[in-house]
Amino acid sequence: MMQDRHLFEYAVIRVVPRVEREEFLNVGVILYCRQTRFLQMRYTIDEHRLQVFSSHLQIGELRALLCAIEQVCLGTALGGPIARLDAASRFRWLTATRSTVVQMSKVHPGFSVDPAATLERLHGELVL
Repeated sequence: MMQDRHLFEYAVIRVVPRVEREEFLNVGVILYCRQTRFLQMRYTIDEHRLQVFSSHLQIGELRALLCAIEQVCLGTALGGPIARLDAASRFRWLTATRSTVVQMSKVHPGFSVDPAATLERLHGELVL
């Protein structure tokens, strides 16, 4: 019997230390699946790699920004007013185009039986 596949959307979380140069390193993935009410992210901060890429990057500030994104995904009070929105609105807000040090790629679609496993796979392929 074929398992149900669910449409999901994801974006890659990028660190862009000098926005004007448009150079970036992938640090995470955010994945949203409406049918399973799934909105989570995974990130990895490779301090050595980031410092080689940009010696002026503040790792503590980056960690705080990524934690804030995670709290918005989870819908916790620590995520502020945006975290009180429904999951679809939170995902759209998080993936909106920005000209900041932490940016999201364009949103990409796919199908998955298990969104959590798909998030882990994408994190491994696109970040690690």
